[in-house]
Amino acid sequence: MFGLFKKDPVKKLEKEYAQLMEKAMAIQRSGDLKHYARLMEEGEVIQSKIQELKSK
Repeated sequence: MFGLFKKDPVKKLEKEYAQLMEKAMAIQRSGDLKHYARLMEEGEVIQSKIQELKSK
């Protein structure tokens, strides 16, 4: 019953990932490829966390 109000950590990470990818796309279009690469690496870390939580 009390688990009804718990936030799902996977949804939070997926939202964070989506925001990061939008930011990365904008930076890629501006031509800053080094910053884009860093953001993509952060996205891969978040994606691996999502996969780990889903596998549990």
